[in-house]
Amino acid sequence: MKIGSIDLGERAVVLAPMEDVTDTSFRLMCKRFGADMVYTEFVSSDALIRHVNKTRQKLTVAEEERPVAIQLYGKEVEAMTEAARICEDACPDMLDLNFGCPVKKVAGKGAGAGMLRTIPLMLEITKEVVKAVNIPVTVKTRLGWDADNRIIVDLAEQLQDCGISALSVHGRTRSQMYTGEADWTLIRKIKENPRMRIPVIGNGDVTSAEICKQRFDEYGVDGVMVGRGSIGRPWIFREIKHYLNTGDLLPAESFVWYLDILKEQVLQSVERLDERRGILHIRRHLAATPLFKNLPDFKKIRVSMLRAETVTTLFDILNTLPEIYNLQENVL
Repeated sequence: MKIGSIDLGERAVVLAPMEDVTDTSFRLMCKRFGADMVYTEFVSSDALIRHVNKTRQKLTVAEEERPVAIQLYGKEVEAMTEAARICEDACPDMLDLNFGCPVKKVAGKGAGAGMLRTIPLMLEITKEVVKAVNIPVTVKTRLGWDADNRIIVDLAEQLQDCGISALSVHGRTRSQMYTGEADWTLIRKIKENPRMRIPVIGNGDVTSAEICKQRFDEYGVDGVMVGRGSIGRPWIFREIKHYLNTGDLLPAESFVWYLDILKEQVLQSVERLDERRGILHIRRHLAATPLFKNLPDFKKIRVSMLRAETVTTLFDILNTLPEIYNLQENVL
């Protein structure tokens, strides 16, 4: 799969952009475990052109995480084009336009998936951003606004005509948010359209190596995007790549091996922010990780873990788990 001049190889597996998740340290960790490309958290065009420092900080990319895309959202042509140029100055490998975020504070104001209700404006923004920058521009969107407006097959071709270099599609409508199952059948129809020339990346409910391979085999996509399945589990990319390359599931590591990765995430989060904010940030990963899923009578420990306010307290809890559950040698 090539996006512009960037060759991601066959059956590319990429990390989805996720707000409050895909910061630099998490992107680097997913890259370490085999992600072929990573995306930043989404960046508000309005905040960027107003020079909001917190938003500007999201533009920082590390050489080790390339290829990396900065994701931008907004609903006004001028703001999006100006913000796109600012993003380009941060030297990402590509720029991704977010036309898929379903949350009310974004979509409800007409940005993100809200653009699915104003297709002419979406196309105008896309066309003008492509003209404004010299790096590849891609788009991430959904099937449509609701079940009665699943317009993605026609929309994909229109976006291609605007000059984008790749398209990522989440297999849900905006109305579905993240409920129900992702429907990849329309993503396959995009790929079956003989007029489509750009790579198509599928997204939605990819939570294992087997599912990822099934998405490639059954729907013919050029790439697969992993989102929530990577939270608390950055090693999923290692599992997926091994399965795609060999056809065999990667043997599980020891409980302590996975635990050490989560502890490394904690330390990176604290280093990037500070102890209080870093621990608050990482709780989402600790809550989502499958590592603790089948531990019996874990509820009380889980509550203590997610209430810990210092690294020392948190690590004291985590370090007791192998002994409590006799997991020094056990695997997932």
